[in-house]
Amino acid sequence: MTTVTDIDARGTQHCETTALGVLLRHLGIDLSEPMLFGLGSGLSFIYWDSKNLGFPFLGGRIKPFDLTRNLATGLGLELSVRETTSPRKAWENVAAPIAAGHPVGLQLDSYYLDYFTAKVHFGGHVVALYGYDDHDAYLIDTDQQGGAVSTSRTSLAQARAARGPMTAAHRSFTLAAARDMPSPRSRIIPAITACADAFLNPPIANLGYRGIEKAGKLVPTWLRRTDHPRRDLAQAALLMEKAGTGGALFRTFYRDFLAECARTLDSRHLRTGHGLYTEAATLWTEVAALITRAGESGDAHHLVQAGSLLGDLSRIECAAMRALSCLGQ
Repeated sequence: MTTVTDIDARGTQHCETTALGVLLRHLGIDLSEPMLFGLGSGLSFIYWDSKNLGFPFLGGRIKPFDLTRNLATGLGLELSVRETTSPRKAWENVAAPIAAGHPVGLQLDSYYLDYFTAKVHFGGHVVALYGYDDHDAYLIDTDQQGGAVSTSRTSLAQARAARGPMTAAHRSFTLAAARDMPSPRSRIIPAITACADAFLNPPIANLGYRGIEKAGKLVPTWLRRTDHPRRDLAQAALLMEKAGTGGALFRTFYRDFLAECARTLDSRHLRTGHGLYTEAATLWTEVAALITRAGESGDAHHLVQAGSLLGDLSRIECAAMRALSCLGQ
C-alpha cells in the first residue's frame, strides 16, 4: 500500500472545496469550507436547459474547476494540472505525487465510483486521492458520500476516462505553496468584487441575477415540461438543497463566508451583503420546498409561488452584489 500520511479528512459538504481543503491542509493552510468557496469566487447562477437535458437544471456556482483556478491564483499557489487521453499516463500522473507524499485532486464522473449512492452521471465531481494498493484507491469525498472512502482502481479508471458534459481528460492536480504567499485576509476583497462583477454583468440572460429572473418566469411552466413530475421536480429540488451545495443552492456557503469576512473587515457594504444573503439563503430553501410540493401534488400554484420568490431573489442578490462590488472603492 502507498499512502500519504497525516491526511485531515474533515467533515465537508461540497466536492471541490472538500478536495481543496485536503490539499491545502496538507500544506499547512487551514481555511473553512465557506472561506475556500468565497476566496474562489465560487458563487454564481445558471438556468440550464437544452435538448440533451430531460429537465431544466438550476446551478448555483461557477464551472467545475474554475473555483480551484481562482483560489490558486488569488492565494499565489502553484497549481499543477495534468490531463491526458492515455489511461496509463493518467495513472502515472497521480502515482508519482502520492509516492512523493502529496495528495492529488481528481476530476471525474462520480457515476462509476463504487461507494457513490446516487447513480447519476456527473462529470464535474472532484475528490482527493491520498493512497492506493494493488486493488483499491483511497479517496476523500464529502461527508454525504462517506468522507474517507475507497473504490476499486478499475472503477476509478472508468470514472476518470468518462466523457460527456463537464468531464475532463483524466484531469489531476496538485497544489504547492509559494514562499511569498499573500495572506488569505488580503484576498477577501478582490475575491468578493470579482464574484460580484461576474454576477452583475452576465454575458447571457441565463446567468447571474438575470438568470434568476429568467428562472422566475420559467419555473411556473415546469409541470408542462415533464411526464414524471413527482420524479423530476423532486430531483430538481434535491439538487438545490442536498447535492453538495451546502444548502440553498450554495447561498448558505456564501452567507457564512461573508459572516466570516465581517469578523475581520469592518465594512458597511460587507454587512449589507451578508444581511441580504442571509435572507436569500432562506428564500432559496423555500423555493426548493415549493418545487417539491408541486411535484408531489401536481399543483402549479406552488410553482407560481416559487417563480414569485425567484423574482424577489433576483432583486435581493442584485442588491447584495452591488453593495459588495463597492468593497474595492
